[in-house]
Amino acid sequence: QVQLVESGGGSVQAGGSLRLSCAASRLFYYDRRCMAWFRQAPGKEREWVASVAADAYTTYYADSVKGRFTISRDNAKNMVFLQMNSLKPEDAAMYYCAAGPQWRACAADDLPKNFRYWGQGTQVTVSS
Repeated sequence: QVQLVESGGGSVQAGGSLRLSCAASRLFYYDRRCMAWFRQAPGKEREWVASVAADAYTTYYADSVKGRFTISRDNAKNMVFLQMNSLKPEDAAMYYCAAGPQWRACAADDLPKNFRYWGQGTQVTVSS
């Protein structure tokens, strides 16, 4: 059974930083999949935050996080990361790691329905 396990969430003050990690296990062909981070705040829909392509070089970001967040991946360790700097109260949410199907390219403004596997989420709280 495929598992995506997020870690690194927590509570920070506005302007602070967090680094989220996601470890994938039993996920065949990890290095052929687009990996992404989504987030969901209470009462809101799940929204795409960032994606990193299988090549580990091509990245995409939501406008709301561009310049503040950095997504990366380590294909040797089946992990994906999200470095979040200059956090704002509006960044507070549950953050989810997601894996796409093999060979599906990443895309900007991606949708949850395009991702096959999901983690349980890690909570990020930002106080003003």
